[in-house]
Amino acid sequence: MGLRITSWNVNGIRNPFSYQPWREKKTFDAMFDILEADIVVMQETKIQRKDLQDDMVLVPGWDVYFSLPRHKKGYAGVAIYTRNSVCAPIRAEEGIVGVLCPPNSSTQFRDLPEDQHIGGYPKPGQLQLNGNIDELTLDSEGRCVILEFPAFVLIGTYSPANRDESRDDFRLGYMEALDIRVRNLVAMGKRVVVTGDLNVVGAAIDTANLPERLRREVMSMVEFFSSPSRRVFNQLLFEGNVLGPRDEDRKNPVLWDLGRLFHPKREGMFTCWDMKKNSRPANFGSRIDYVLCTDDMKSWFIDSNIQEGLMGSDHCPVYGVINDTVRINDEEVFIKDIMNPPGVFKNGVRLREWSTKDMLPLSAKLIPEFDRRQSIKDMFFKKPSALKAMSSLSQESSVNQANSISEKLVTPTPQSTAESELPSATLATRSPVQTPSGSLKRTSSASASASTSNKSQKKARAGPNKEPSGKGQSNLMGFFKPKPTGNDTKKPEEQIPAPASGLDGTVEAEPSHTPTGSDVSKTCTNDSQGFSSQPDTESVFDPIQAKESWSKLLGRRVVPKCEHGDDCVSMVTKKPGVNRGRSFFVCPRPIGPTGEKEKGTEWRCGTFIWSSEWKPAAAPAN
Repeated sequence: MGLRITSWNVNGIRNPFSYQPWREKKTFDAMFDILEADIVVMQETKIQRKDLQDDMVLVPGWDVYFSLPRHKKGYAGVAIYTRNSVCAPIRAEEGIVGVLCPPNSSTQFRDLPEDQHIGGYPKPGQLQLNGNIDELTLDSEGRCVILEFPAFVLIGTYSPANRDESRDDFRLGYMEALDIRVRNLVAMGKRVVVTGDLNVVGAAIDTANLPERLRREVMSMVEFFSSPSRRVFNQLLFEGNVLGPRDEDRKNPVLWDLGRLFHPKREGMFTCWDMKKNSRPANFGSRIDYVLCTDDMKSWFIDSNIQEGLMGSDHCPVYGVINDTVRINDEEVFIKDIMNPPGVFKNGVRLREWSTKDMLPLSAKLIPEFDRRQSIKDMFFKKPSALKAMSSLSQESSVNQANSISEKLVTPTPQSTAESELPSATLATRSPVQTPSGSLKRTSSASASASTSNKSQKKARAGPNKEPSGKGQSNLMGFFKPKPTGNDTKKPEEQIPAPASGLDGTVEAEPSHTPTGSDVSKTCTNDSQGFSSQPDTESVFDPIQAKESWSKLLGRRVVPKCEHGDDCVSMVTKKPGVNRGRSFFVCPRPIGPTGEKEKGTEWRCGTFIWSSEWKPAAAPAN
């Protein structure tokens, strides 16, 4: 099998759950089973610490390390999950330059003793940052987690994207910091694996229809590959596309691109697609996600590829597989022996089980909200002996607690007096006690009679003519009952107002009183499936008739047809300019392999109509 490292930009940690195989389970361990990975590096998790949940942290059989954004909400973020049965890191850090601090410490990672930090931090004068960017800013966006195993250092990173000029200094500064950290680690004699969304295209083969796209932007191929960030990246790589002489401090390449190492000429090997243009079906995308390794472990990998079939994000996973045994200094070594602390594996055989003492300070399981807690699933993976011991201890504890409560209830004390003033729900949980003979007896609770008394008083206050309500809230079906055919005593102002149609054919109505025809349909369907609705004794509610009435009133929004005869879809312009915010209609089909609108093909045609210029009344009836 080997050891598999998978990297995936999930574009929001919940997004992958839209993929059908794990849509119903919605658990991370189900996702990892399909990924078949031992180390999973996620980027763009888009969460803050307050958003962490049990299913993200307490994953059975896994440990996890997060880097979360310090200031921006729903932004960036990196997480590395490690399978406890296969590997356990010996050190873990957050950030690329080492200026952050470990949990519950005020000492920066780079200032820790040498036996406690990973090393390779930028030396004074190595990292020259422009603008208002400093080292703390680089590490504050949650873009990097670094784990060290005895075998190698793993850098999981999410590099800044090239969106606009305002981020150029940050993007270049981060790429240079990554370059320096990797080179310094290599100079220390450490092996390095870099994986993640690097947001950079290394070669023309790694993006679709690059010449045509550059032509439209009036940019040459030389200018494109000479951009600062792309140049830094390519100088890191063996066989990188470096134009002109190398930089003075980047004379030698240090990393192999495993994707191209195993698939040197493969075209269309893309990992990211524009979802707004629906360009994934035609595979009009780019390869910006990588698994990279240093030269001294190049021979360790037996496979590397992409998993383009996995949905749920605008990226697909990439992976690399390390062989079960690797060669170090002409000696064959089991990979598990050097992927764990000393003494855990020997000759590929586990000597001791993973335990909480193997967790590092950065482990998310040590966050106070999750510390010393376990997932419910963990209870079913315990050994039978352990379960039996826990059960006996639990029973003994329950008996002792019951005896203690019994004594407090039998012998009046100031404490028992105080307890008698607790809410009835609290006392109810304490009602079963153990008698001296050992049998359990249910004690009478004064709170129960008090509760009954309170209910009687409320009923009396309601008055003799007021009937009790069968439900705490009026049913939505009440809004859609037709008017009684007999004498109607309802005041005019109590009638449901009719919805008014706007100029563009949409309905202007209060949402709480005038749902759409589809809402009516859903309500009727739910009611037929068992939702309670009390029928009116004077009129009969006909869901079919109600649906038809609303459909006639609201009508179906008329949209233009594209050249294929399909209904167009509406989009909104977000580009800066006078048309920003305007909506328009285009063909609903995905962009073709050329990335352009096409005429006479199965892909998106050239139909484009501003919504404000579309005249539904002039459109032919369907």
